[in-house]
Amino acid sequence: MHSVRTEGSSGQYPVVQNQTVTEGGTANMTCRAEDNDQTSLQWSNPTQQTLFFGDKKALRDNRIELVRASWSELTISISEITLADEGMYTCSLFTMPVKTAKAYLTVLGVPEKPEIDGLTKPALEGDEITLTCMTHGSKPAADLRWFRNEKEIKGAKEVNASGKTFTVTSSLQLLVDRRDDGVAYTCKVDHVALAQTPQQATEVLEVHYAPRVVITNSLTFPQEGQYLKLECVSKGNPSPDPVLWTKDGGELPDLERMILEGRELTFTTLNKTDNGTYRCEASNHLGTSSAEYILYVYDPNAMGQHGPDHALIGGVVAVVLFVTLCLIIFVGRYLARHKGTYLTNEAKGADDAPDADTAIINAEGNTHGEKKEYFI
Repeated sequence: MHSVRTEGSSGQYPVVQNQTVTEGGTANMTCRAEDNDQTSLQWSNPTQQTLFFGDKKALRDNRIELVRASWSELTISISEITLADEGMYTCSLFTMPVKTAKAYLTVLGVPEKPEIDGLTKPALEGDEITLTCMTHGSKPAADLRWFRNEKEIKGAKEVNASGKTFTVTSSLQLLVDRRDDGVAYTCKVDHVALAQTPQQATEVLEVHYAPRVVITNSLTFPQEGQYLKLECVSKGNPSPDPVLWTKDGGELPDLERMILEGRELTFTTLNKTDNGTYRCEASNHLGTSSAEYILYVYDPNAMGQHGPDHALIGGVVAVVLFVTLCLIIFVGRYLARHKGTYLTNEAKGADDAPDADTAIINAEGNTHGEKKEYFI
């Protein structure tokens, strides 16, 4: 608030302050003249209607009341403030000439609770939808913010004037996927009139999508006599219940060792006859999905306690030995080839030499030469 005063040619002058009030609230308008010599004070509204002259009420408006009246102060209150009350109010000190001070009353328009439109329930995976959040009655224009659960995301804002207030709209475009199922989209209104309690609206998306299936197993290397549980994990909305189990393209065998309960297929005691391809299929109105598990039952006597680990180590050792052997053969052939070249060159030099020294000299000089004959 700022003190405002308007001085006349000399002497006393009134002092007032600008006011900001939220729509529906109460404004207290105070005018002071500290050194007043028993001269009357008066408040007037923006249309220059007198509200109070001293302690005398001049305008019939039940919202306007006298708070304090003296020679040095005139304070009035205006309750249930509306946007129409906004404007310049004048305090007059009836000296000669009359001295005045003006105070501006600003009224904040409270934005209405926002509404979210454009949500289809349920939405289908792959749909493109636009969520629209709208609030009316703000002054100045409110700000709209979007949140996906607790994380803020950006929307496209539009502001339109409607008399003294504003209508604010923010839109959010979404390409819906299964990760949006159960996600809360919230639109919050931020405005100075709302202080620390912003208005907000929330919509929770329901997304329908086709199932996806995987099969989990309780054993990495199933062996004869062991217990094995296969579970068909299917995620879809609506939930794809029940699921269908098959073996090698046909129905499951009717075995006492095999238990089928919902999504779980359990073998209480494995044997070789259980080998095969097991398939789980799940469906809802949006599609069908399946997964396969190839069961091979190992012989515990052939594998040993850690058969798979030993087989893996043995394979690695075999590869290393093979690479080493190949390297030895390659080096041996390389050395043999160079030794043969030396012996061949030595033999060529010894063909026409009377002794060994001459043979070596001849070999070095004629390694790449040709034998020539001359006729006289």
